[in-house]
Amino acid sequence: MKKAFVTTLLALFILFAINFTSQFVYTRFDLTEDGRFTLSNEAVDIISSFEKPVIVDVLLDGELPPEFAKLRTETKQILEEFASENSQIKFNFIDPLEDSGSAEQTMAELQGLGLTPAQITVEDNGSMSQEIVFPWALVNYDNNTVKVPLLKNKLGASSEERVNNSVQQLEYAFADAFSKISIQEKKQIAIVKGNGELDDIYIADFLTTLRDYYNIGAITLDSVETNPQGTLDQLKQYDLALIAKPTQAFSDEEKFVMDQFMVNGGKSVWLMDQVTMELDSLLNENGNAVALPRELNLTDFFFRYGVRFNTDLVNDMYFTQIVLATGEGNDSQYNPVPWMYHPMVFAKTNHPIVNNIEALRFQFAGSIDTLANAYHKEILLTSSPLSRLEGTPKVVDLNIISQTPDKAKFNNGNKALAVLITGKFTSAYKNRIKPLQLNGSKDDGIESAMLVISDGDLIKNQLRNGRPLELGYDKWTNNYYGNKEFLLNSINFMLDDKGLINIRSKKVAIPFLDQKKIAAQKTKWQLMNIGVPVVLTLVFGFLFNYYRKRSYSK
Repeated sequence: MKKAFVTTLLALFILFAINFTSQFVYTRFDLTEDGRFTLSNEAVDIISSFEKPVIVDVLLDGELPPEFAKLRTETKQILEEFASENSQIKFNFIDPLEDSGSAEQTMAELQGLGLTPAQITVEDNGSMSQEIVFPWALVNYDNNTVKVPLLKNKLGASSEERVNNSVQQLEYAFADAFSKISIQEKKQIAIVKGNGELDDIYIADFLTTLRDYYNIGAITLDSVETNPQGTLDQLKQYDLALIAKPTQAFSDEEKFVMDQFMVNGGKSVWLMDQVTMELDSLLNENGNAVALPRELNLTDFFFRYGVRFNTDLVNDMYFTQIVLATGEGNDSQYNPVPWMYHPMVFAKTNHPIVNNIEALRFQFAGSIDTLANAYHKEILLTSSPLSRLEGTPKVVDLNIISQTPDKAKFNNGNKALAVLITGKFTSAYKNRIKPLQLNGSKDDGIESAMLVISDGDLIKNQLRNGRPLELGYDKWTNNYYGNKEFLLNSINFMLDDKGLINIRSKKVAIPFLDQKKIAAQKTKWQLMNIGVPVVLTLVFGFLFNYYRKRSYSK
């Protein structure tokens, strides 16, 4: 009896000591297989500089569908991890539609801020209903506010699959927001003009996104003709040059200036259309137009860097849709139809740039050949296995939408559409006569990177009432594509912002209940959860009484 008493006192003392110590020593243990609750070193580095409160308002509270309740739980847990690393991070969960009387006004205000709601179909006991959820967070710091999308769209995905993809990106989404509000010195990006590139209004959404991370300026290559040295010196002040769909040929002098920018370590992104063809060109009485090769005088330039843009068009059975009108006046109907000249492109590699991004939409894209040389080439995007190439000149006709494609002809797929080239760049004019003399021109350069993409419209946003829409959003079909995410990831990667890119590569697996099994086995599990405990209680009571009677009957 005395030994048992001492053991009990010792156990109570140990519990008291652990409880007392826990008030001064805080430790968290992540026992998950995928390290879901362990922040990456890059994320910790991003938040380490905060010395004033960072307030995070999460618009996920109240009654939510099960998958969004899971997203709320995961969001809370990741924010707890951030807060455990820096106590300046505070967070609140808010139900924006809690007041039903002002719900419509609140929804309008939130949408005016660019916070798009998600409409969710909820199934309960065979009945269907629609619910509105705002899967967003707002990060506030020093009078700056950054919007954080918590829901990641994915074409054809169920709500559970979307939430699973979203949970995978939670650490990245918040680390990205914290990075935006903490950037003090931004790198420089030049938007190159002068050769018929896209007007600013068609790249406005992407430029707006870039401004959160980088300073942006315009460089016009027209000035090369009168002041080549000044143009190069100005260009050298930038870290990356963006060339968006040039339509006019480059002069040899302009090519040499761009070459020297790259040899001196400048990064570059080239979005090229080697074929002249636009969907609007087909909207005529005949419903067709001729696709012609476009001469940009860049073949020898790209050849030296190890790539070749082909003057062909990719036909793909993995396609996106276009919308055509039928009928006239009030009887007009707008119907989505398949369009194989607009491939839907899925990333097939685990490269950080394309890992876990949405499908992209290409429009009248051509193929890219890679050539053997000393540079490292990473093919980031390709057409599907069920694709083929059509040479140009070529008559493109809208009537193909009414024809059943011959699948047997789509057997020449997996054509490169986007290639990342890295290495110590050698001038394309080495051992050649230079088109002009530049001070400090080099034949052999330093480590650099170059991204080539075979579709100039990949960066082009649509317009509504003369105002730019979000890049990747198609107003005609209401679909979202991953064009902006791909381009932003590419520039972040090339400009050495690899901390965020590495966070994106983190894999998290979220288990969900099978809704079909729940419906089919609902009664079974209700009986087990309610009936089995009752039966066990009765059995235990019977055995206890039986044992008690036997003990006292002796």
